[in-house]
Amino acid sequence: MAETRPKSKKKHELIYVIAGEEESLLNAECEKLLGQLLQPQQRPTGLFDADPARVQTCDILDELRTAPFLTDKRVVLVKNAEKFVSENRQLLERYFDNPCPTGVLVLTVNNWDARTKLAKKLPRIGKLISVTQPKSWQLPGRLIQYAADAHDKKLDKDAAELLIELTGDNLPRLYSEIDKLALFVDAEKTITAPSVESLIGRNRLFNAFAVIDAVTVGNVAKAIDRLRTMSAEDKSAGYKVVGAFAFHFRRMFSAKVLLEKGLRPAEIANRLRIWSNKDAFFLQLRKLSLKQLGENLQRLARMDFQIKTGQTKPQVAVEQLVLKLAAG
Repeated sequence: MAETRPKSKKKHELIYVIAGEEESLLNAECEKLLGQLLQPQQRPTGLFDADPARVQTCDILDELRTAPFLTDKRVVLVKNAEKFVSENRQLLERYFDNPCPTGVLVLTVNNWDARTKLAKKLPRIGKLISVTQPKSWQLPGRLIQYAADAHDKKLDKDAAELLIELTGDNLPRLYSEIDKLALFVDAEKTITAPSVESLIGRNRLFNAFAVIDAVTVGNVAKAIDRLRTMSAEDKSAGYKVVGAFAFHFRRMFSAKVLLEKGLRPAEIANRLRIWSNKDAFFLQLRKLSLKQLGENLQRLARMDFQIKTGQTKPQVAVEQLVLKLAAG
């Protein structure tokens, strides 16, 4: 895990190149880096966001050499810098040979050709940050690292996994949720799973629970009404609604397995981190068989794939699930 020293004491490079094809990930990585280089109150005087279409190259280099004011460094950001780099290679090569010690140049590009002179000079005085969508198994580690780097917070592995369950695998959105969590826990040094559930998951998980509960007692109309309210309250949720159902059914499946092995509900609640509605959870669990829970998890996996590939919409898919649950 990365060190959790205050940002002001962290060593920084003089040049950063952030390379990647997906713009949202590039922007998220850029914001993360800026957060490490400058405190929010330092940005007005410490950051120059250069648009190379409107600002001449000599002005960008002059900004890098300008003495910092109310900060120890002057950060110059050039986004979508492919054209800027290709048109100014010789000037940039000279700057790479002798960068200003109080200036930090940040370039974002879709592609960084390792064969060029610039690319070969970069490791000596800077850093290449390659941005790709992490694999699912890499996401918790990426979030733990972000929480430490951006907020000097320890993010529990359980909390990271719960956050992914509830929010999805979109990295910029996950970074944004960690930003909110860092404010939510305030002076606490650790972001825990209960914090994630309290801030992000409470309403969504409660509503998913209520929908399933209505179905299991045969009140399909109430289930559909609650489901539509759930979607209306969070129009941008997308497959997060499906994620809430998947999380709940996975926990129910695990609890059912443990019940059939003879564990007591209190032991299961502790092992599966069930902190609220315990009695209602186990009452609901008794109404569904292990086979039904497994079949619903398979349905949700298919739904998730269909939503992500544009074959169906979350609202339609979940309503179909509710009707199948009722029929079952």
